[in-house]
Amino acid sequence: MPADVRPADVRPVDARPAEIRTLETPPGDALFQMMLRVGDDHLVMGHRISEWCGHAPMLEEDLALPNIALDLIGQARGLLTYAGELEDKGRSEDDLAYFRTDRQYRNCLLVERPNGDFGQTMLKTLYFSAFMEPWWRAACASPDETLAGIAGKAVKEAAYHVRHSAEWVIRLGDGTEESASRMAAAVAALHGYTPELFEVDDVVASLVARGVVPDPEALRADWQRTIDGVFAEALLEVPHVPYPRTGGRQGMHGEELGHMLAQMQALPRQMPGQAW
Repeated sequence: MPADVRPADVRPVDARPAEIRTLETPPGDALFQMMLRVGDDHLVMGHRISEWCGHAPMLEEDLALPNIALDLIGQARGLLTYAGELEDKGRSEDDLAYFRTDRQYRNCLLVERPNGDFGQTMLKTLYFSAFMEPWWRAACASPDETLAGIAGKAVKEAAYHVRHSAEWVIRLGDGTEESASRMAAAVAALHGYTPELFEVDDVVASLVARGVVPDPEALRADWQRTIDGVFAEALLEVPHVPYPRTGGRQGMHGEELGHMLAQMQALPRQMPGQAW
C-alpha cells in the first residue's frame, strides 16, 4: 500500500450487480441520506472553490471561480433544505451545514481535498462536474418533483463548470513544461478519489430501483468519455487506480475536512441563532 494512503481511505469495490444487493434502508430514510450526500458534496466543493476568491492567478478567474462556488452552494442549499424536510426533525439547511461534525458529513473524499495549485483545482472541478452534469440531466426525469426541480437549474450550471474546467485542463496540460508537469502531478494526486463517485450501496440501490435517482454506473460511460476527450487534448494519461480512496459516504474523512469545517462553522457556532 502506498505510504500516503490511510487504511480508512481504501475500500474494496463491491462488484455485485445493484439488483442483487440487499436493500435494508427504508425508502424515506434513503432519500434523506441521498440528499445529504449530494448536498454535502456541493457544499464542500463550493467552499473549497470559494477559497480562491482574491487568490486566483488572473482577474477573470477571480470572478469566474466565486461564481462557480455560488452555483455549487446554491445547489447545496436546495438539497440540504430538502433533506431537512425529509428528516422532519426541524433541522434547516443552516443546521445541517453548520452544526454537524466532520464524521457526520457524507461527502465524497474528492471534494474535500485541499485546493493545491490552480491546475489541481481545475482538474478536481472537471472530475466532479463531469459526473454531476449527466447525474443532474438524468435527475430531471425523477418522479420526485423537488429533486427534478433542483436538477432543472443545476444541470445548466454543471454544463458550464465542465466547459470552464476542461478548457483550463487542456490549456495547462498542453502548455509549458512546468504547467504540463503540474497537471500530471494533479492527475496522480486526484484520480484515485474518482471511483467513489460511482459507488453503489443500499441507499443508492434502493433509490435507483425506484427510479428516483440515476444509477451511478450508468453514468460512467459519459464521465469517461468526457475525461478521455479532455485528457487527449491535454496530453495527459488516464492512470490505473489499484487502490480507490473511499469512505466519505460513511463519514470517514481526512483531517483536511475537519480544518475546513472549523473555519466554515466558526461564526454560527460562536453566535448560534443569530441572523443578519
